[in-house]
Amino acid sequence: MEIEQTVTPSATQPTAVQSSAVQSSVLQQQPPQQPQPQTLTGRFCRCLFTAIFYLQLILISLFVVFLTLRGLVFTESPNFHPKKWYTPLLSSVALSGVLSLAWQCFFVCNKVATVKATFFLTPLLTFSVGMFLIAYGAAVVPGIGLLILIFSFAQALYAWFHVLGSRSEFAFKIMAIATGIIPARTRAIAVVSAILSVFYSGFMVAGIGGATATRTGLDILFISIVVISLAWTMQVLKNVQVVAISKATYVYFKHVEFMNACDALRAAMRNKLGSVCIGSTLVPVFVFIRGTIRTINMADGGSDRTMYASNEDCSWIANHMILYGNRYGFVHVGVHNKSFVQASSDTWKAFRATVGLEELIDSDLTSSICYLSAIAIGAISALTAGIWAFLTHKDYFFQLTLYAFIIGYFVGRVASAWLQGCVLGYYVAYSEDPQSDNFDDTIRQRIQRQDIEEAQREDSYRVPEEEEEVANLNT
Repeated sequence: MEIEQTVTPSATQPTAVQSSAVQSSVLQQQPPQQPQPQTLTGRFCRCLFTAIFYLQLILISLFVVFLTLRGLVFTESPNFHPKKWYTPLLSSVALSGVLSLAWQCFFVCNKVATVKATFFLTPLLTFSVGMFLIAYGAAVVPGIGLLILIFSFAQALYAWFHVLGSRSEFAFKIMAIATGIIPARTRAIAVVSAILSVFYSGFMVAGIGGATATRTGLDILFISIVVISLAWTMQVLKNVQVVAISKATYVYFKHVEFMNACDALRAAMRNKLGSVCIGSTLVPVFVFIRGTIRTINMADGGSDRTMYASNEDCSWIANHMILYGNRYGFVHVGVHNKSFVQASSDTWKAFRATVGLEELIDSDLTSSICYLSAIAIGAISALTAGIWAFLTHKDYFFQLTLYAFIIGYFVGRVASAWLQGCVLGYYVAYSEDPQSDNFDDTIRQRIQRQDIEEAQREDSYRVPEEEEEVANLNT
């Protein structure tokens, strides 16, 4: 079976020579888990979401064809110029696919340099988009540009904090270990998925252009429907990859078996698409809500540990919400064919069973790296389409900038799904057997470092409080 091998990590991993002996001992000690029986409600939800996904694909395709024909064939609008509208946007969509694949190549060749460049360049590119909208926009466009500008400053602070911190070093080590042996056909899946996302986005752009041409009162609603459908379909395409590749990675690190990612992908498309659709709906919402609560908690001087131990309203919501939907649940969806909610609950409870692991998982940078790389790709696509449209037809520059950014972001997320899948599979495999010889001391050492950093943080808060109490007693 084909094995794709990249930069070999420094961590100790089982070799192919040892694989048969280790595999037999592991399988003797821990029999493979059988897929858990689905409840009637779980089976119904999976079938329902599978039907909804395929139905919306069919309906949105017909809708896009209708909008395109109505706007470009049956309606002649003197104010709409198809070449000046479609050419910049379609070119930026194609560029987003090229940039996505280029980022993957750079990452494989030099992980550390690529990630650091992503942390530094993404705020600059986002800042450029904001300044472009502020400088040349009218009405509400400068306000949107100002929000993007603030967002770029937040990115810069986040990047500065993490690039200089110890978390980035740990992230580099984990990514090197998790991607040290890439499951066979992983790169082929990533490339085909990126190309598929580009062509699908181009098809949806045709419908958006058709709705823009007619400019009726309902066209804003029609465009919103097309964009929402595009976003959900891209999420599903990304997470199907995550399920397949995380399963192959999990099998390797748990049982030292090599699995073809294409086999896992076929199984995911055949039996697990409903759970993937449910997860693709829940995870973005839960991540946003929980991330907001974590940010507020840290702004008040707290930490993740104080949030875990608190029973206050927001902290309670954050601690329980994660049990019903998190991206690590995709691993058990692929490996054990569980429902997404059950898989999310089981994986997170396994994290909580190992002291310090939940906090480490919460602070993992892999998802942030994939997110920032997609933002950078979206920003370059937005600048390309926006500047092109500004030079040819100024009335189109804002809408093309916005559409290009959204599409570029999702194409970037689809292309980087393989990296996230590898890291998710590694973490879940570790959580189920932390003492296994298949894992080195990287995570254990990071947990110890976490404890030291938390103690130092508590001491830094305790000293001013003690000094204030002494000052109050003296007065």
